[in-house]
Amino acid sequence: MRYFIRLGYNGKNYCGWQKQPNAPSVQAEIETKLSTLLRQEIEIVGCGRTDTGVHAKEYFAHFDTNQEIEGPVVCFKLNAMLSKDIVIYEVFLVEPSLHARFDAKLREYEYWISTLPDPFLHELSYLYPRPLNMEAMNKAAALIMSHTDFECFSKVHTDVKTFNCKISYAHWQVMPNNKLLFTIRADRFLRNMVRAIVGTLLEVGKGKLSMAQVEAILLSKNRSEAGQSMPAHGLYLSKISYDSKFILKP
Repeated sequence: MRYFIRLGYNGKNYCGWQKQPNAPSVQAEIETKLSTLLRQEIEIVGCGRTDTGVHAKEYFAHFDTNQEIEGPVVCFKLNAMLSKDIVIYEVFLVEPSLHARFDAKLREYEYWISTLPDPFLHELSYLYPRPLNMEAMNKAAALIMSHTDFECFSKVHTDVKTFNCKISYAHWQVMPNNKLLFTIRADRFLRNMVRAIVGTLLEVGKGKLSMAQVEAILLSKNRSEAGQSMPAHGLYLSKISYDSKFILKP
């Protein structure tokens, strides 16, 4: 039987989702605790990797077991065992063919910027206290949406078959309490892609890049032409979508 886990985590203390030798990861911590709880060796498969320090408001993973488990009970017990940086929201049964990574239909990321220093947000958002041209940043975001090849925003030497992604939404908005939010949705993302896009759009907002220069960056397919990769602590994986017909039980 295959079960899905819906969870969230603060990535500050982890090398990311994926297991790494000699470094703490979200995957390793959940696997260890779940294996102890179910008294069998459990391997979990995540919906994708997040880099060191990146957070997740919503993340999905799956695992297989021959035990019939009660989702709410496992959820409660796991939360009692796990670090407080990780919270399990749901554990539920799905069709055995549903894959957490390959069957995700849409992924959404958020990047948060604080425009004033805040002692409660300095580890959860990027501080930029100077003015930005939000209108220009949104025009550039729309321009990026009109493209499909994003090699210029991908981490160099990334082993992928294609650099093509279908971005369905990319927009900046002013939020309460001196914050700015960038939201982007796509069918898939390349490594470091969102942080590189945000870094490039900030250069537009500062008046250092024009629309023509953004277009040239996209056509260059050269990572060194785009803006800097923004710090991980402002980035959140915020939504993953699947076809609901695969879900058997809440």
